[in-house]
Amino acid sequence: MNDAFQDTRSRALSVSELNHQARHLLETSFMQVWVEGELSGFSRPSSGHWYFSLKDRNCQIRCAMFRGANQRVRPAPKEGELVRIRGKVTLYENRGDFQIIVEHLEPAGAGALQQAFEALKLKLFNEGLFSTERKKPIPALPRHIGVVTSPTGAAIHDILTVLARRCPGIPVTLYPTAVQGQAATADIVAAIGRAVVHNRADVLIIGRGGGSLEDLWCFNEEAVARAIAACPIATVSAVGHEVDTTIADYVADLRAPTPSAAAEKISPDQSIWLRQLQAISERLQAAMGRQHTALENRLLQLSARLKDPRRSLQEKAQRLDGLDVRLSRAMAQMTQRLHMRTDHLQQRLAMQSPNRQLASASERVLRATTGLNLAIQQALKNRREQLDYTAQTLNLVSPLATLGRGYAIVKDDQGKIVRHAGQLEAGQAISARVASGTVHAQVTSCGQLPRLKGRGL
Repeated sequence: MNDAFQDTRSRALSVSELNHQARHLLETSFMQVWVEGELSGFSRPSSGHWYFSLKDRNCQIRCAMFRGANQRVRPAPKEGELVRIRGKVTLYENRGDFQIIVEHLEPAGAGALQQAFEALKLKLFNEGLFSTERKKPIPALPRHIGVVTSPTGAAIHDILTVLARRCPGIPVTLYPTAVQGQAATADIVAAIGRAVVHNRADVLIIGRGGGSLEDLWCFNEEAVARAIAACPIATVSAVGHEVDTTIADYVADLRAPTPSAAAEKISPDQSIWLRQLQAISERLQAAMGRQHTALENRLLQLSARLKDPRRSLQEKAQRLDGLDVRLSRAMAQMTQRLHMRTDHLQQRLAMQSPNRQLASASERVLRATTGLNLAIQQALKNRREQLDYTAQTLNLVSPLATLGRGYAIVKDDQGKIVRHAGQLEAGQAISARVASGTVHAQVTSCGQLPRLKGRGL
């Protein structure tokens, strides 16, 4: 660059060269800039491009915003409006004009406000205040409508006009508040609190008419958002125009693009209801007519089938008489059959009288008793004879008979029978069984004898 300036000493630059170098220097030194100022000299030729100047109290700079960029700006800026632009610093070589090619334009202050808007929106979203699960249903037919807005603004007029047209029978309570300015935030929160304490409305419209971002900013405040989220009444946000979006719209249970649309959404159309009621009334009358006709026909059928109760009683009395006759006849026949049965049984009983059987049985018993006595006597005789024979036989072999001939049975002091003298010792007590009793003695001496003599003891 220094070489270029040194060259000018030897030769002069053309205007085009100078402007070109100046443009190159500007564009390489300022990649992108944000500039804020008052819009002046705004023009919009048929090409669709915008040309204007930005100025402050001391200076101004030319700006150009081509059609491809300015189509995104709605609404178009106005003369004297304070705006904020982003663009590239350059030089228009043909006229040597220092200018900015504008890529983005917004009202002054909107950038900071937009950043604050996005930060609060993200914070409340992360807390779940925008979740559809926490949103309360809007009643199909509100019993009472509350409106939180300015008492002098167009919003309350629009809401009341729509409600008077659609369903004038719904009562409306206005909870007045400021909707713009520094005090509006606290006023809106307090108005919502009054509606909750009042406890009449079952749906609450919160909003105002259109305006700039700054005008609507109180509906982007965190305090208002949390008051709407905590409100137990179903809430409808109706802030600004359809293109305007606020934090209140995300937090409320329902978002309406305008106050008039909010009144439309929550109120039933009485003309539609009247038509529906008329149709229901006509269907009800037709159904009642059909039911009446059916019941009338049924009554006629039942009347035709209904008989005189006296005739029914007569028929039942006649039937009762017939049953009585049949019962008497049946009882007589049954009595006759029972008499015949009794006579037959008596005849059979007489033929099988127990006296005859007892006499026959007594004869058999007598004969059996006589035969039994004879048999017993013969048996006893035979037993006596057998017993005598057995006794004689026993006497022949009985030891008593032996003892009777003078023998004795000797036992030691242990009660054992002594068969030879070696079993005894001198001084030992013994007993001897003889025919007439027992003799007790004591051994004085003992020895082996060839045979036992009279005193062998």
